[in-house]
Amino acid sequence: MEVVLGKLFLLFTVVPVVELYLLIQLGGVLGAGATVGIVLTTGLLGATLAKREGGRVFREWQASLERGELPKEGLVSSLLVLVGGVFLVTPGVLTDLFGMAMLIPPCRRVVAGVLQRYVETRYQLQPMTPAGFVGAAAQRGWTDAGEPSGDVIDVEANEKG
Repeated sequence: MEVVLGKLFLLFTVVPVVELYLLIQLGGVLGAGATVGIVLTTGLLGATLAKREGGRVFREWQASLERGELPKEGLVSSLLVLVGGVFLVTPGVLTDLFGMAMLIPPCRRVVAGVLQRYVETRYQLQPMTPAGFVGAAAQRGWTDAGEPSGDVIDVEANEKG
């Protein structure tokens, strides 16, 4: 519980203070008007890019699923597009840099891979690849036909009312 509270403290206190400091420094160099303009521009640009990149990822998902394939961009990568858009709309220098990185496919794939490995290690999950779905089904005793392998016992029960 203390670890979670520490991370929340970092997220909601330290990051905004650092962002505010950087914006004040930027304002001192460029002026208040230019700094506000940059914040507004990155917010508008972020919303536009997130919509475009999110739409592209969604169309790729649809096309892959129609072909009966797993999408190239996994769920984590797709969620990072959304997170990137939120970070770009949030005023700040660091959040803008992270948000832009999440909208660039190669950067997003690296972060998605790191997050996926972290979750798999932390929660001892097996990676799910197209072959992984078959492997996971086999571990549970299911065949390709979608039926349990081995002996099947058919039972009927009547409820007494």
